[in-house]
Amino acid sequence: MAVTLNAPFSWEAADPDTAAMLDQLQPNILKAHTREFLTMLFLRIDAAVPAKAFLEALVQPASGKPLVKSARVHLREIKAFKAAGTPGTAYVGVGLSAAGYAALGVAAGKRPSDPSFLGGMQSAALGDPPPGQWEPHLRAVVHAVVLVGDAKKVPRDAALAKVRALMAASGGLTVLGEEVGKGLHNQGGDGIEHFGYVDGRSQPLFLEEDVAAETLRGDGATNWNPALAPNRVIVPDPAAPSPATQFGSYFVFRKLEQNVKRFKTEATALATRLTLKAGDRNRAGAMIVGRFEDGTPLTAQATGGAHHPVLNDFTYDSDPLGGKCPHFAHIRKMNPRGSGGFEPVAGERLHLMARRGQTYGTRADDPNDGKTANKPSAGVGLLFMAFNAELAGQFEFVQKNWANFAGFPQVPGGAPPPGLDLVIGQGARPAVQCPLTWGADAAAGTKHTAAAKDAVTMRGGEYFFMPSLAFLRTPP
Repeated sequence: MAVTLNAPFSWEAADPDTAAMLDQLQPNILKAHTREFLTMLFLRIDAAVPAKAFLEALVQPASGKPLVKSARVHLREIKAFKAAGTPGTAYVGVGLSAAGYAALGVAAGKRPSDPSFLGGMQSAALGDPPPGQWEPHLRAVVHAVVLVGDAKKVPRDAALAKVRALMAASGGLTVLGEEVGKGLHNQGGDGIEHFGYVDGRSQPLFLEEDVAAETLRGDGATNWNPALAPNRVIVPDPAAPSPATQFGSYFVFRKLEQNVKRFKTEATALATRLTLKAGDRNRAGAMIVGRFEDGTPLTAQATGGAHHPVLNDFTYDSDPLGGKCPHFAHIRKMNPRGSGGFEPVAGERLHLMARRGQTYGTRADDPNDGKTANKPSAGVGLLFMAFNAELAGQFEFVQKNWANFAGFPQVPGGAPPPGLDLVIGQGARPAVQCPLTWGADAAAGTKHTAAAKDAVTMRGGEYFFMPSLAFLRTPP
């Protein structure tokens, strides 16, 4: 029986081939692994033979348990934790760039063939700053990335020490640089990004168990179906011994620095230009993001407070003119939920990605204290990570044709185009159309005004392929 990936499947009731696939798939792809404490090592391969020995040792060390566990072991650990509070093991993941496959000496016909992957992020036309302005370890030729994370610092540190020991024992590798992530949360315990807004709520779900949990323990799936076919996140691993049951995923990494002080200043200035009253001024920032800080979708209500749980079961059907949530809002641009105008919702869904980002940087202030003067202007941001089945049709499509395209989504009624995504859009920012009051549906109730200035700077990144455990066990 071949692995069928055109619809979510049950991992607990998986057929033999699907179970075999999960036994050879890295964790964190089909379902996020807790990574409150995360270290990323960016590596150069100096010699192929010892580098292959390092990859092999991650999966089958001379003694002890493998550091890179399988997706199925990860899912079992989650089930055990929910049932009895049994803690799982640390997450270790490995990705190789196109240059990394070449450095290992993998034959061209056995390397991942995605054209964007082969070209690398430095060659992608994404509107990014020139590579010469990237951070040194990210502008260099990066061959591999190793991710080590856990819900707690001590097990993360222990796993990281083991990874470093294996690197030292094998040789043939140089650490070009590191990134360290640490989860950021609001007072309610929800994960937030540095601008202070709940992040990561709207994720595609690839497993039947997760779809059922969203329906029963989330806010439901009546209006928006979060299910996505697993073939939009995993693809056969061409270098594995048995590609029919051994899969991997294209992994995007981007370091996005956030100027929090500028964002807060721009949100305040937008509120002033729109003459929003005291009780309504938080709506300016929500218009930029698409949610209030607590995660309440702006299309659902005019103020925060609908966040137990944070809502995801919504569309923009009740807001075709953008009088509630403007068309330029980040979450509307990144997931138009059928309101894009260029494709039916089924086509839009094909561009979605499995996002696995992590905040980085430390700060002494409360991100949600409503202040501006005490906010950082550098040194904090997001380690953006996402898994894809095809880079051009997912990550690159979304960045180019949604975030950076002023004409997306299509706006009915001859209104001005939406403009760029005011969080991650790159390029010249045309003026935007904003509702003066929540739900305004006519030109008299809106104002064309300057867009908020850019508060996110891309500091470097790369494309990797996360190969199967079978590949890591016996690199060709």
